[in-house]
Amino acid sequence: MKLKLNTTKFLLASFFGAVSFCAAGQSVNISLSGAQEVPPVTTAATASGTITVAGDGAVSGSISTSGMEATMAHIHEAATGQNGPVIVPLSKTADNVWSVPQGAKLSAAQMQSFKDGNLYVNVHSAANKAGEIRSQLKP
Repeated sequence: MKLKLNTTKFLLASFFGAVSFCAAGQSVNISLSGAQEVPPVTTAATASGTITVAGDGAVSGSISTSGMEATMAHIHEAATGQNGPVIVPLSKTADNVWSVPQGAKLSAAQMQSFKDGNLYVNVHSAANKAGEIRSQLKP
């Protein structure tokens, strides 16, 4: 009986956790560095910010860069240690600030990648066209 009760509690907690994620979404604080790039980049550049993914896939947030002249920034889909395609291009909204454009939304497959930790943000520069700094989005 005790095992059944614990299993029931676990299932209820999992269900309400999933409902909570769907309703509110999740904000991820990120810190980008060259060491996280693939392959790693030696740089003094950094960035930090918050990306929020709502339960319906809507994406918002921004990052602020430091120590580099950024040329573009994106959210990509790939696991740690791998490079992948751009899924959300970020827009430069101020000096050293890159923001998710209004209306950006992940597909169902991209939402699963987010939940699995298989999305990342990276920032490109003229010196490092493939990306100078990066951080995985780990919910």
